[in-house]
Amino acid sequence: MVDLLNKKCAPCESIGSPLGEEEVKKYMAEIGEGWNVKDKRISKKFKFNNFKESIGFINKIAVIAEEENHHPDIEIHYNRVIITLWTHAIGGLSENDFILGSKIDNLRS
Repeated sequence: MVDLLNKKCAPCESIGSPLGEEEVKKYMAEIGEGWNVKDKRISKKFKFNNFKESIGFINKIAVIAEEENHHPDIEIHYNRVIITLWTHAIGGLSENDFILGSKIDNLRS
């Protein structure tokens, strides 16, 4: 078991190649429910009561993303927020994406 919540993101420059299919499956089993893999990215939709709650959530994500120096793609649709993670520097998924995903999930618990 990987303790993603307590890990820190590695500098993207030090990451070699993207995770393989088996590694992605392993990390998907460790991350919270609701994440989907598509096109070498993971994403999750979060639903809120209103726009203000959605923005508050995004602001919390921004703090964590800056601390980890790993930044998600964020879409907002009034009361829905879609987070997409992938490591741009390697063109695919790295452990960083799952670490940040775990920390984002933890904001909702």
